[in-house]
Amino acid sequence: MIQTQPSDGQSKPTSRLPGIRHVIAVGSGKGGVGKSTVAVNLALALQEAGASVAVLDADIYGPSLPIMLGVRDAKPTLKDERIMIPVETHGLAMISMGLLIKPDDAVVWRGPMLSKVLQQFIDDVDWGERDYLVIDLPPGTGDVQLSISQMLDVAGAVVVTTPQDVAMADVRRAMKMFEKTRIPVIGLVENMAWFTCPDTKKRYPIFGESRTQQAADEWGIPLLASMPIDLQLAPAADRGEPILVADPEGDQAERYRSLAKAVQQTLASTSDDPANSEKFSEFFSG
Repeated sequence: MIQTQPSDGQSKPTSRLPGIRHVIAVGSGKGGVGKSTVAVNLALALQEAGASVAVLDADIYGPSLPIMLGVRDAKPTLKDERIMIPVETHGLAMISMGLLIKPDDAVVWRGPMLSKVLQQFIDDVDWGERDYLVIDLPPGTGDVQLSISQMLDVAGAVVVTTPQDVAMADVRRAMKMFEKTRIPVIGLVENMAWFTCPDTKKRYPIFGESRTQQAADEWGIPLLASMPIDLQLAPAADRGEPILVADPEGDQAERYRSLAKAVQQTLASTSDDPANSEKFSEFFSG
């Protein structure tokens, strides 16, 4: 279950973003599981429900959100010659290393430089007043994750996996990382859970029969959502249209709305501010 207090009894760090009500980390111990897709569509579903949402692309080496959100050629503007103004896209405010480098540039930095740029993305960006900041973490359990846990009071993490055992093995490491960095885990999202043939409507478990629910039960956390393979998803993302934009009435869009509701309800139930809990509940009432 989500922990409302750090397991070692220490207090969480004071938030450096007083205008942000909840920071949500979306991560996985493994690359290629659709983590960025989940982060973007979760943010859009929260925004669609009435929240003010920003997205921080913390994958410094492989930033993909500018492409997925249709702003690959955009650049953040400056205020007072130092403070960046996030790029606005699909109703979201977004900052990414991909907005600051050329498309074919490679970021070849050691750990301290990663921490420095993350510090700038947090301290030198005018994030304004937001209900949620969704952070798209890079794969693995390294410097970026540690820096985020030290810089911000993260309300909770959504962990993304696919049904394969090799993915679940990496998720176990990610779960241990969040435990050590005192970031509570909200729950799991299973991506690419199955494929439904459009001709026969038969469901195929492309990556094998899922044991994700079993793992979630073992770890004492909820399985928040299972997302099937959608043939529209990749081409739409290449066009800069997340699935909530490309197919708002489709099955995946509804699943992301349910995911957003589950995340919102968990965070509202653990909020120290009753007014915030009541406000967020209104987003999804009716």
